[in-house]
Amino acid sequence: MTRILAFAGSLRKDSWNKKLLQEALRLAPESIQFTLLDLKDHPLPLYDADFEAEHGMPENAIELRRLMTEHQGLLIASPEYNGGMTGVLKNTLDWMSRKHGDQRGLDPFMHKPAAVVSASPGPYGGARSVQSAVLLLNRLGCLVLPDGVSVTHCETAFDAEGHLQGKDQKSLQRVVQALGGVALKMGQKAEG
Repeated sequence: MTRILAFAGSLRKDSWNKKLLQEALRLAPESIQFTLLDLKDHPLPLYDADFEAEHGMPENAIELRRLMTEHQGLLIASPEYNGGMTGVLKNTLDWMSRKHGDQRGLDPFMHKPAAVVSASPGPYGGARSVQSAVLLLNRLGCLVLPDGVSVTHCETAFDAEGHLQGKDQKSLQRVVQALGGVALKMGQKAEG
């Protein structure tokens, strides 16, 4: 069983990107087990080196690092705010990349297969946010899949049951299967 940690860079309850992750879980093969996080349940202060020096790493950041270490892959839904990734996503990744205990800051990210998807009401489907998130994840040491999903005009892309239609559904299913396959191969290689 391949374990994938999934979260959206949005705090909004009815986020299109949270719906996109729900659809990814529905489309995933049985060989993939997702842990779906809501970042609203793991609040973090804005990263501040003075805060970190005085208080240490917040418990929620420690928990997120632990979860990331326990999973073989990462699926992030990255909403687009003003042409880039959200502040909550950037802040979460900044805290997760801090040194903790005997683990270096980037240890949970190194060689971790990752995929980035996005849904947006606009005509680009959050493509600029995906690009920003991919650049950051690569910098942190993840092996980001070259294919992502950018769902355009998301308010009409999902049917009444919350399922994607047509090419968007096929693209998301392909990305989820590829992420699971790469994570499985990377895990086998690490064990062998």
